[in-house]
Amino acid sequence: MSAKRIALAVNGERQVVEADPEKPLLWVLRDDLRLTGAKYGCGAGICGACTVHLDGKAVRSCVLPVGQVGNRPVVTIEGLARGEKLHPVQQAWIDEDVAQCGYCQTGQIMTAAALLAEKPRPSEADVAAITNLCRCGTYPRIRKAIASASAAVVEERAGQKNKKMRGGA
Repeated sequence: MSAKRIALAVNGERQVVEADPEKPLLWVLRDDLRLTGAKYGCGAGICGACTVHLDGKAVRSCVLPVGQVGNRPVVTIEGLARGEKLHPVQQAWIDEDVAQCGYCQTGQIMTAAALLAEKPRPSEADVAAITNLCRCGTYPRIRKAIASASAAVVEERAGQKNKKMRGGA
């Protein structure tokens, strides 16, 4: 295949790259856009180190051809925080001292953030269904951080709801 101009919406910004439409999104993010948070792990969509959000859903970018992305919004770990304010999952990862080697952590965080966006109060089964792999085995701390972030997300949403009810922005 030959390279084509491909327009993407990454972390709230329009980006245009010259790439083969079959090139995995991971390599476009890392090599062309220099967003290196998503990691190459297995290259088969199994380990989850490459997880990013596409339309708010967690996807494995190592197996997603960039030509299939279109103008749908892509969010990487670099775009997860709101300005200087960390996403509740990022803050929980720090507070619970989750990372050991850290290699898989961006994918873990992105998967957890997508889960909490869909289910602010996930069940233990929902959390156990996460298929991202951690070679260091920090799963107990990961689960604890997701529970902590869940509480923060629920509190944040309640605050937003109350603000809207009072006529705030």
